Amino acid sequence: MTQDARTALVTGAARGIGFATAALMLAEGWRVALLDIDREGLDRAVASLEAPDRTLALPCDVSDEAGVSAAVAEAAERFGRLDALVNNAGIAVFKPLLDTTPDEWARVLAVNLTGPFLCSRAAAPVMARTGGGAIVNITSISGLRASTLRVAYGTSKAALAHLTKQQAVELAGLGIRVNAVAPGPVDTAMAKAVHSPAIRADYHDTIPLNRYGLEEELAQAIVFLAGPRASYISGQILAVDGGFDAAGIGLPTLRREAE
Repeated sequence: MTQDARTALVTGAARGIGFATAALMLAEGWRVALLDIDREGLDRAVASLEAPDRTLALPCDVSDEAGVSAAVAEAAERFGRLDALVNNAGIAVFKPLLDTTPDEWARVLAVNLTGPFLCSRAAAPVMARTGGGAIVNITSISGLRASTLRVAYGTSKAALAHLTKQQAVELAGLGIRVNAVAPGPVDTAMAKAVHSPAIRADYHDTIPLNRYGLEEELAQAIVFLAGPRASYISGQILAVDGGFDAAGIGLPTLRREAE
């Protein structure tokens, strides 16, 4: 298999980390099917990549089993193979536990957990036909350490981390590696819109590298795990978070004292 033959499907690809991942894959010679529920945003994203022969827009809700099956089949028909799946699509509801409604809870889990299950279930047989491939699930630092206002989001991402390990064990026989990337705070459009200066200052104090991550930095980790350079890595959760998860409690004060 040559690099030019590699094909990936990236969900939640109309913006943010998903779009950055698709762009980097294209730059490294992949063909990419971009999937997103936002049809207009997806069309703009694909047009901006200016690679019509190597891209495909797939409007789809990842929690819709029939839609996912049809999207994967369309990608396979267009490109003839599938070598990587990036389960990036996700949503968040930031509310206290007692204010989170059952419908909100169900929708977050449907997109963030059932979506990767459905996409992987549809993609794995296609990968297996050409010898296997790789799945990269995008979890979150919120799935590794609890935080306020994230009962649905954090729980869904923690479950996705375990699903990653389950998939890695069960799909290895098909030649499919499965890993996850757990982003810390990332300078996405959503973060810029909802993180106040005070919240950003708190994160800067808590993250040892003292800054937010960039979408492109997350994409680098994702593309590495999706490709042949990670050929013996499976079942791992890689926190790309500037040291946030490693810092524990009290690090900002200790760091200031050390300085």
